[in-house]
Amino acid sequence: MQRRRHSRGGDDFLLHGRPLECTIMGRVIRGQRKGAGSVFKAHVKHRKGPAKLRAVDFAERHGYIKGIVKLNIGNVLPVGTMPEGTIVCCLEEKPGDRGKLARASGNYATVISHNPETKKSRVKLPSGSKKVVSSANRAIVGVVAGGGRIDKPILKAGRAYHKYKAKRNCWPRVRGVAMNPVEHPFGGGNHQHIGKPSTIRRDAPAGRKVGLIAARRTGRLRGTKTVQEKEN
Repeated sequence: MQRRRHSRGGDDFLLHGRPLECTIMGRVIRGQRKGAGSVFKAHVKHRKGPAKLRAVDFAERHGYIKGIVKLNIGNVLPVGTMPEGTIVCCLEEKPGDRGKLARASGNYATVISHNPETKKSRVKLPSGSKKVVSSANRAIVGVVAGGGRIDKPILKAGRAYHKYKAKRNCWPRVRGVAMNPVEHPFGGGNHQHIGKPSTIRRDAPAGRKVGLIAARRTGRLRGTKTVQEKEN
């Protein structure tokens, strides 16, 4: 695989016609926290073209990248060439989509098994679910840097402000019972209370469809709950 640039200054694209044992040469300039999910990325400078940002492993260091693509931390390989139990990240969902799965900070996927006949591989995603993907899908060997980010409590509103300022307009969130009756179905009253059943039918109009939508059950959870893992 070899990187080429479009003629009009677009993004890089990968040529699939070259053999896997190609020679690459580049240098990791520096690592910095940048991008969605607070992921650490490396500024990689290749011999041809401008520097590019890519996700880095927490064990990756500065230095040169050269030689045949091997099963080392930070290298990109097809899933089918990796042994079972390999920890990968930035996994492609379809061949050539540049990575869609296991991309957040500290996340990784695990290669479970391969099927040479169908050219499919089975991976375990960060959510715990198993997924069958093509063995030609590429992935980065290792774990995405920045793990443990959500372990530290936010503690104050200023940190939450800066956190969501870089993401989307979803903070602060005003409760419905704290609003006026013209602004929310649960608003109004001499004290903050819902004042009506919080469950609502599935086909309710848009202005009324708030609360527990089409709830399967109501009330508190009582007793012990046994969890059985499905063996697939």
